[in-house]
Amino acid sequence: MYANAPTDTDTSNDLTQHRATTLSAIISDRDLAYRLASVLENLIEPQPTALSLFEEAGKGWRIEAYYDSQSDAEAAAAGVEPALGAPAPQFTLAPVPEANWVALSQAALPPVTAGRFTVHGSHDTHRVGRGPGAILIDAGEAFGTAHHATTYGCLLAIDRLTRRRRYANVLDLGCGSGVLSIAVARALPATKILASDLDAQSVHVAAANIAANRAHDRISTIVASGLEHPRLRAPQNFDLLIANILAAPLIMLSGSIARATKPGGHLILSGLLTHQAPEVIAAYRARGFYLEQHSRIAGWSTLVMRRINDRPISPHH
Repeated sequence: MYANAPTDTDTSNDLTQHRATTLSAIISDRDLAYRLASVLENLIEPQPTALSLFEEAGKGWRIEAYYDSQSDAEAAAAGVEPALGAPAPQFTLAPVPEANWVALSQAALPPVTAGRFTVHGSHDTHRVGRGPGAILIDAGEAFGTAHHATTYGCLLAIDRLTRRRRYANVLDLGCGSGVLSIAVARALPATKILASDLDAQSVHVAAANIAANRAHDRISTIVASGLEHPRLRAPQNFDLLIANILAAPLIMLSGSIARATKPGGHLILSGLLTHQAPEVIAAYRARGFYLEQHSRIAGWSTLVMRRINDRPISPHH
């Protein structure tokens, strides 16, 4: 039914049994290959973590299914014949080569320039250098490398706003990797910045990135759910508040965000799809904000809104 591909390791030991494994086969008939792919993906447990099907010139169709362990791959192979209703092909099992996947994924990410900022990984430091707009962020366990349209849109908004105004107190709500806080620190060296996230691991990553970018003397980090933290409850405290989260929490937090924003203060809101923007805009207009700019990038929106100077925000509104 299947054969083990030759490897440099002993395929009978316990470590190999728990190592990620590919289950592959060459199928001459195209329709049978597609049926087999559907069976592996949908009808057999355990399901593969990834599956590919492609044509090899002169050979037929190669199917490769990736499993978390050799035992999972063997179990899937054993279930093919009854689920397929036809004889199973000759499968080959092979352990996935060991690799530093984080390092490989980082190396695949090129620097991104947004306005005066260039966000880059450590693999590109020699090319980018340590100029005033350089921001070092390695891909990792927290969102935000500037390759996503929402982070990119926020960086452009920060670049535009900080060219024409100085902000005293800034909140980065849902800070992820900390890239947006670092951008503000690059643009406004005298500004106090507070970066918060509900995920403790993200805050840990953000703090490390802030230190790596030598901005730890200007940016504080806290773990907080929304604005439920003693340092976030003071009314009208922030003259710039950045929230790159999602449409639903942006709407849910609109009252708290409004109370935390100084009259005349700015919001940068993102993490929302363009079709969700009207609902988010309406929620903040109802709280005393008006829309200054709406940027659309690859189906995602970034909103710049400003609180009306003389409209009081009721604590119960």
